[in-house]
This record gives sequence, structure tokens and C-alpha cells, in this order.
Amino acid sequence: MLGLLLFIIGGIADSIFTVNPVVVTATRTPKALKDVPVVTRVIGLDDIRRTDATNIQDLLTTELPGLEFGYAMSREPALNMGGFGGNAILFLVDGERLAGETMDNVDYSRLNLDNVGRVEIVKGAASALYGANAVGGVVNLISREDTAPWALNVNSRYSSAGDGWRNGVRFSFKSGRWRSQTAFQQSRVSTIRLTDAFDTQSDLQTVWGGSVVNVKERLIYNPIENLKLIARGSFFKRHSNRTTYTDHYDDYSTGLRGVYDFGIGRNLEISYSFDRYDKSRYVLGQLTNSHDYSNRQHVVHSLFNLPVGKWQLTFGADYMNDFLSTYQFADNQGKSQYSTDAYVQFDVSPLSWFNVVGSVRHDYFSASKANATTARLAAMMKWQGFSIRGSYAGGFRAPTLKELYMNFDMVGVMMVYGNPDLKAERSNNYNIAFEHYGNLNGGLGSYSLTLTGYCNKYDKRITTIDFPGDQNHEFGLLYGNDDGVTVSGIELNGSIRTSLGVSAALSYNYLYTSGNSMQSQFSQPRRHSMTCHIDYDKQVFKNYGILASISARYMSKSRDAAAPDGAYSIWKATFIQRIMKGYRLTFVIDNIFNYKPKVFYLNTPTTIGTNFSVGLSVDIDSLSF
Repeated sequence: MLGLLLFIIGGIADSIFTVNPVVVTATRTPKALKDVPVVTRVIGLDDIRRTDATNIQDLLTTELPGLEFGYAMSREPALNMGGFGGNAILFLVDGERLAGETMDNVDYSRLNLDNVGRVEIVKGAASALYGANAVGGVVNLISREDTAPWALNVNSRYSSAGDGWRNGVRFSFKSGRWRSQTAFQQSRVSTIRLTDAFDTQSDLQTVWGGSVVNVKERLIYNPIENLKLIARGSFFKRHSNRTTYTDHYDDYSTGLRGVYDFGIGRNLEISYSFDRYDKSRYVLGQLTNSHDYSNRQHVVHSLFNLPVGKWQLTFGADYMNDFLSTYQFADNQGKSQYSTDAYVQFDVSPLSWFNVVGSVRHDYFSASKANATTARLAAMMKWQGFSIRGSYAGGFRAPTLKELYMNFDMVGVMMVYGNPDLKAERSNNYNIAFEHYGNLNGGLGSYSLTLTGYCNKYDKRITTIDFPGDQNHEFGLLYGNDDGVTVSGIELNGSIRTSLGVSAALSYNYLYTSGNSMQSQFSQPRRHSMTCHIDYDKQVFKNYGILASISARYMSKSRDAAAPDGAYSIWKATFIQRIMKGYRLTFVIDNIFNYKPKVFYLNTPTTIGTNFSVGLSVDIDSLSF
């Protein structure tokens, strides 16, 4: 009865007491998930496989409530997470920032999951550790750490949705002081016609097809026992096929990180990273300069951890040079700025059941001359299967180069102007979470139940406002600051895991916005949302195991008057067979009940009915020859 009640009330993907991964995003230092005073969600490798996700957009849509992807005016994906748009959520790869954006969002197709071991998500302001863009939360993709002497995986998947293919290869080896991981993934999908061209009600008639290529290399070398050097490089290419043109997106990224361990809890980390993201447009096969775009970032980072008695101190500093050249600037000119920051964090447990983490950070951005000091204080109490977490965190986002200097003619319809007088966005986040966990009677399994309440007070949000024009400018839109937005809500999470191979999880989110509209580019946030899944995982024979899973996603009616689409739920069935250790055969039926929107708005699910996918993954190193 207890297990059934918990399944009905709520869930998270992994019970924190049966699976206790070491996480780094919430505190920038390794810490067991059960001991982190900041509420952190972890999506592990098993969940990535169960969802059959290709990139971070697929994964978050399946796993998180209170989150929705739609489309912006450019028909590129746009995010609304907990009432915040994509430019207020900081996406990281192994703690490193990404260059480039598409309509205020990073290019989510860059964030594929072929070599990702887990995803850590911290909701709410995190600027005291990560600075700008961490106003509404942080999503950090952590690379897998293969420990075998060598591993080789090849995989392929076909999907009936858009006649899509995904193919990948991952190779890793460990030899002496060297470790390497190389990953390649290619995917393509055809254009999907959602409705006919005469449908005047729908904002979307087509989901454009295209292709994506991701190549990544991560090389680790230990020249001496206490020193680790990590070199990385990646290449990304995406083509988006339109009716009369093709948009090309390219990215080149590299970096080097050194970590020296002086002893228990004492280490120094220094890193440099470079990221270049370019966009261009081809019309009838010819390159044009009407959509030239290049964003280049150089980042130098340092971090020092120092234990002092019961205290763990962390000191950090960063320098970033940001350059942007875009067709949205006058004469396609380039603009640049630099930013600097310094921060300090303390982590102390004065009692065995009580932990406190606090941090303060100061940032400076040269273009807007924005100075910002942000702080965070989080505390956690634990006793006999119960824990309470509470935190305050400040957030800020400095105006981007685009928001400061834009001078864009929207094909003669109107102008969009930047504003050099913009103020930095600020937020204050309050969070409290109650958790209860334990074991089922008779050792049959374990359960977890979490209730979280949160409130974000958001000030000086950067948005576009109507501009009547003046003697130097035509009418159109002007970037400005919008005050007085509060986003609050509750989240219920619970899970159950049994020794019989059955597990279940359900997560519900209630979101409320007050004051001025908190809409992103595509929609007001929906008030109610829920995700759930129930799994059966069994090793039937020595050489044969199965995972059968049913998952669902529910979204309540949109409150956006401009896009009044109704509530909906989409169900998915996944069946994974593990054959002779090295083979994994996956079959998925998505949208089981054949949901089809009557009208396609920018935040409507882009589905035209039930579809299926089938995939094969082979771990060649596990095969017997």
C-alpha cells in the first residue's frame, strides 16, 4: 500500500539512497547527492538509454515536468523551464560554457548524449557559482568515464517520425598513464508536414528536416600521480533544410584542463577553453552574406579547494573574451567584450546531521559596464530517513552583445534595435524541500518522497518593447527592461524500486506567475505538468535480459491567449532486450494513443500521430570471438 501511494504521489528517476552518485554542479566540488544541500536532479546513464534520447532536448522533455520546448520565430527550438526562457538557463558540458545561440537559446542539437554518463540539473538561481545566464538554473552534461582497457560501441536507430536515422561509434582505451574517448554521431531526419499550407490558424505548418554530425575527443594524461591533464576537442555541423534555402551551423571547440591534487580535499584546477559557433545561409547552393554569424569565446578558469578544519573552502576566478559578428548588426560589424569574476564558497558541517554551504561572487562585463555581486546560502538537516533542504540564491544576467548593439531589419517589416542603456537582469530564488526515504518491509525495495516549494522574484528582465521611432531610427522593437515578475510553485517527487525488478517514478509540477507576463518567445508557461514511468527490468537468463517501460508526459492547457491549445498527454512504450552481453536491441512506440493537435501553435507538440523506432547497439569489446 505504501509503495502504491508513493507511486501515485510523485517520483524522481533514481532513489537517492539506493543510488548515490557523486555530483559537482551544485557546489563545484565532488559531493554525494544525498549530502548536497541544494536540490539537484540527476538523470543517469540507465535513464538516458531508457528514453532513447538523441540530444538534451529529447531527454529533458521526457524526464522533467515544468519544462517545455517549442519554436521561436526562426523555427528553431526555444525553451521554457520553470517560467524562464532559454537565455536564463545555463547549459554546460563538463562545466564549460557554450558559444553561440539561436533566438536566445543555445543550439540544443550540439548537446547529443553519445558520450554522456549523467546530466545534473540545478533549478533556480546559481549565479553565485556560475555568473551570467544562471538566473533560472544550470544543466550540466557530464562525460562518461570508461575504466576498461578498451571499449568499442557501434549503434544505429531508425525512426518512422520523419524517416529519421541515427548512427554512432564510441571508442575508448586506457593504457598506462593515458585514457582516451572518441565519439562520433550522425543523424538525419526528413521534413515533416504538420498541416496544409492553407491552415491559417496554425503557426506551424512544417518541421524542417536536416542532418547533424557530432565528433568529440577527450584525452586524459597523468604525467605524475597527483597531476591530471584533460584535453578535449569537438566538431559540430548541422544543416537545416528550408523551402528555398539551407541554413548551416558549425562549431569548433577545444580546451585543456589541469588538476593537481595536494592531498585530501586540497587541489588546484586551471583550464582554458575556446568555442567558435558559426551560422550561414545557402540559397540555391550559393553562400549569401545575409545571415553570416560568428561567435567566438575564450575562457580561462581557475579553482582552488582548501580544507581548514571542518571547513571546505573553494576559491575561483574566470576571464572570458566574447566576440560576435552578425548580420543583425549594422554593416555586419563585429563587437566584443570581456568579463571577469571571482568567487569564494564555504562548506561546513558543524554537526553530523547539519550541513551549510555559502558562496559569494562578483562579476564585471565591459560592454555594459555591469557589476554584479551575487550570493547563495543553503542548509541541510538529516535524521532517521528525513531531510530538509533550504536555500536562498541570487541570480543575474548581463546584457548580451546582441541585446546591446542589434540593428536588424526584419525583411522590411520592422526594425529591431539594441539598447546600450540596458540593465542586468536580477533574480532572488527561495527554495525549501522536505524528503522522506526508507526501505520497504521485508527488504523488498526502497522508496523516496520529496516535496519542494520555490519562489523566484525576477527583476529587470530583458525583453523587446514597442519603439515608435525617432529622428535617427525607424519604428519597430527596442530591447528594454521589464520589472515585477514573480515565479513560484511546488514540485512533488517520489519513486519506488523493488527487488522484483519493478520500479516506478512520477513527478508533478505546479507553476504560477504573477506581475508582468513571464512568457518566453513562444508561450506562457503551463500551470500543471507531470512525467511518470513504470519499468520492469529482469535478467531472464545468463545471456538474455529485458527492460520494459511505459512512460507518459502530461501538460495542462496553455494560458497564452495567443496560443490557446488544450491539455494533452503523450505515452511511450520502450522495450529493450539485452542479448549475449554485447547486444542491445531497442524498440519504441511513441505517442501510443495517437494524439494529434487540432491546431499547431509554437508550443504545440509537433506530432502527427503514433510512430515507432528500432535500434541496435553493440558493445564489441564484450563479445566473445
